[in-house]
Amino acid sequence: MTTAICPGSFDPITLGHLNIIRRAANIFDHVVVVVMVNSSKKSPLFTLEERMEHIKRVVRRLPNVRVDSSHMLLADYAKQFEGAVIVKGLRAVSDYELECQMALVNKKMNPNLDTLFLTSSEKYTYISSSIVKEMAKYGSDLRKFVPREILDDVIQKTQKMREENLDG
Repeated sequence: MTTAICPGSFDPITLGHLNIIRRAANIFDHVVVVVMVNSSKKSPLFTLEERMEHIKRVVRRLPNVRVDSSHMLLADYAKQFEGAVIVKGLRAVSDYELECQMALVNKKMNPNLDTLFLTSSEKYTYISSSIVKEMAKYGSDLRKFVPREILDDVIQKTQKMREENLDG
């Protein structure tokens, strides 16, 4: 049985992320969506626990998908799964350059680890968590960007932050 690992910070999970996860679930026996702690991303909108709970809500209808988190390097995390494959979504050429570099480093650290790139569906190529957070700060309509299961969470969290910034 082959396991796919879909890593990311998922702050928040977007429809683009969900598209890649669903497609991986159709290809692989098991999919682990792992919320990674990215040291280069400061001040996440949601806590690690909130992000995991969001993903669980969004993927609950996908029986071969489970959610985990890790503070480890991805190459080390993947060692617990025999024959695991990393699945990464690519939106643009700029994504490929960074993701290819990371795949090569992961392979160097874990020679048994391969990475499979899935190109984003056309309608999601412009979506990123960063764009969603920026739009949310201004109260934009996010229905075409985040799964409906977490839409209210994103709106409430960003509205609360806007109110705190006005008060502070």
